[in-house]
Amino acid sequence: MKTEVYTINKGVNRAVEFRGLQAQYIWWLGGGIVSMLALFAVLYIFGLNPFVCLGIITVAGTVLFREVYRMSRTYGQHGLMKKAAARRLPNRIRAGTRKPFLREGNMRQKN
Repeated sequence: MKTEVYTINKGVNRAVEFRGLQAQYIWWLGGGIVSMLALFAVLYIFGLNPFVCLGIITVAGTVLFREVYRMSRTYGQHGLMKKAAARRLPNRIRAGTRKPFLREGNMRQKN
């Protein structure tokens, strides 16, 4: 039987990469697989036909893998976190008065 060796880390101070998935996307994929296992168990316990359960899980797994790999390629190691942080920035800042921007308002009062 042939054994396979998977390279997980490619060097010092480089992100973990496994079969094209970078950094946190490995965890996203693992969490998705565990969620699909739980979904299959719940559907089976509710009495759904096992082949229907398998079809639902197959479609969900295909969508999961496609989306996780797409996000890994699109955003890279830290890009998804940067996108989430950029979403929290305001589009514009409204000031009711000009006082904070005037030099006189920022200087100390002379006695």
